[in-house]
Amino acid sequence: MVEVGEDGRTWLLTGPTSSYALRLTDRDELLHLYWGPRIALPDAEALAAEPPPPERGFESPLDGREEYPVEGGPRFVRPALSVRDGTVRGTEWRYTSAAVGEDELQVHFRDPLHQLAVTLGYRLRGDVVERHTVLVHEGDHHAPPLDILRMDSATWTLPARDDWRLTQLHGRWGAESRSARSSLAYGEQVIGSRRGHTGHQHLPWVALDAEGAGEEHGEVYSCALAWSGSWRIAVHRLPDGAVQITGGVGHDDGGVTVLEPGSAVVTPVCAGLWSGGGFGGAGRAWHAYQREHVIPDGGTVRPVLYNSWEATGFDISEEQQRALARRAAGLGVELFVVDDAWFGGRVDDRTGLGDWTPNPDRFPEGLEPLADEVHGLGMRFGIWVEPEMVNPDSDLYRAHPDWVRRQPGRRRTEFRNQLVLDLSRDDVRAHLYRRLDHLLDSAPIDYVKWDFNRSFTDAGPPGGPGRTDPSWAHTHALYDLIDRLRAAHPAVAFESCSGGGGRVDLGILSRTDQVWTSDNTDPLDRLAIQHGFSQVHPARVMAAWVTDSPNTQMNGRVSSQRFRFVSAMAGVLGISGDLTRWSEDELAEARDWVGLYKEIRPVVQLGDLYRLRPPEAGLSAVQYVRGDDTVVLAWLPAQAYGEEPAPVRLRGLDPRASYVCLDTGETHRGAVLLHRGLRTGLKGDLDAAVFRLRRRHGTAFIPSLDES
Repeated sequence: MVEVGEDGRTWLLTGPTSSYALRLTDRDELLHLYWGPRIALPDAEALAAEPPPPERGFESPLDGREEYPVEGGPRFVRPALSVRDGTVRGTEWRYTSAAVGEDELQVHFRDPLHQLAVTLGYRLRGDVVERHTVLVHEGDHHAPPLDILRMDSATWTLPARDDWRLTQLHGRWGAESRSARSSLAYGEQVIGSRRGHTGHQHLPWVALDAEGAGEEHGEVYSCALAWSGSWRIAVHRLPDGAVQITGGVGHDDGGVTVLEPGSAVVTPVCAGLWSGGGFGGAGRAWHAYQREHVIPDGGTVRPVLYNSWEATGFDISEEQQRALARRAAGLGVELFVVDDAWFGGRVDDRTGLGDWTPNPDRFPEGLEPLADEVHGLGMRFGIWVEPEMVNPDSDLYRAHPDWVRRQPGRRRTEFRNQLVLDLSRDDVRAHLYRRLDHLLDSAPIDYVKWDFNRSFTDAGPPGGPGRTDPSWAHTHALYDLIDRLRAAHPAVAFESCSGGGGRVDLGILSRTDQVWTSDNTDPLDRLAIQHGFSQVHPARVMAAWVTDSPNTQMNGRVSSQRFRFVSAMAGVLGISGDLTRWSEDELAEARDWVGLYKEIRPVVQLGDLYRLRPPEAGLSAVQYVRGDDTVVLAWLPAQAYGEEPAPVRLRGLDPRASYVCLDTGETHRGAVLLHRGLRTGLKGDLDAAVFRLRRRHGTAFIPSLDES
């Protein structure tokens, strides 16, 4: 709901539990008023009527109070908008109008000197406030173009508090999205990526809390950026203690794009959320928001998949894939994915990338016969692609060496023997669409695992839109390519894979069905990765694989099949071991785990998540609640001194109700589970367990979970 004050210059946005208010002064200064628990319009108007803070020498009265600070005038904070026309730099805007809808607000300004129209957009999605900015060059063809040096999506202003803590998700390849929390010092802290993609190093999300918020109590302010290219989020604690968060595209201030007369540019969404329920409450609100408003078909469950990579690497053949498919189908797998090396001359990571036609030696009749057999086994069929990249040793590069990003006269750089295609070129985009569209028409393909395994280094020659930040045009071209393919092939699902967690953000999630969380499939390492991931993203998109033991990809750790499966069952379950080497006992156990996962899947993927105990606590556990059903996953890395681990206290239950364990038939009182906790019985090293509970209504009881 959006309400307008009596004078038309105060606006209040109100969701189920929170409110957000802003105020336009008589000098056309847009000030932030409020963000927190629900208030009424008279409360917002009372805040607007308060006198401004006293002026202090060398300080700006606007700093820390403006809704969207621009460069120019009496401001010293980091500007969200920086514009120049070759002569004049900065913005001096005037308010023109506002448009109000049921859950939307647009506030319009104009800079007459630059002939630049600026619109600040707001949209409520539950308690999540989506913000973006629109720039329009209203000059005629004689007007100079405008260099957009910086155009952040939003600036978020937090209320005055004595102290703040900053939580971020940091990492690297194989160790992504680990949560780190620290006191917020004065000055600026900046996270982001200048790599051309979201990056393994940080997820574009931050959270701030004051007064010691916990997992289920206290105020938490958080924001997330819907952008898959280079990005930056700056958290600034000003000298007077005020805190602002500014986030948007591009990492540096050298420029984002050039705005020609008559053209417009729209920033990606930066979404903000206030929660009074601690980090757990914030996480559940983010999850619900993404399932309902971001992820395609977010209310449906994802299938159990098998991926051939860990079994085959680059050495694949059609018969080998058929043998794996038959074993996967016997486990109850629902989606079979052929990974790398099915195409071109791809025999290693040096060759063939960019040639998206089946290798005639490995698949003499193309992919259709294999796909047909996979469908005959009752599974869907998927393939791996990496369309944005090319190997120098490929037919595509030999035909079009000018299609890659590089600086003229400079030495070309490669990572992983790859070069990045310049998607800002019309001919490159047209070629990729034709090739991928034909590929999806050539066989009954149901799923595409879209990889991206090389960060940007060479920006490419200057000229054209996005000439300063190469990822600006590239990311929009990527979005357009996926959107066109999805429109042409609506039954095909897409996964974002970037060497694991290198491209995970709200932007890519709005057009893909799940993401590959990390190349690290070690089940113990994964607990910390998945714990951090869950701070903002739901289990519904978090792909997690069971691979062979020892874990050859990362650390050689030996673990039981039980521990590997229960770790992966915290998200979208997948398998990627060499099934031809699994014993009959291992296959039988895996079949049971897959069957159990299918029963709990609706609760895990679509339910409310409670992080009961973090991985660093020794015994760790998570809980999912959906309606009457509760699922608890628990892991014990190592038992100390033969002591039984303490019971795990559950959350989100009715203390007056009884809950029946579907596995043992035991009845538990809700109040006991909430206060004393659930005894897990875990012991030894790398032990794990799944507990299924159902609330009992009277004497009626349904003995199993279903997928309704």
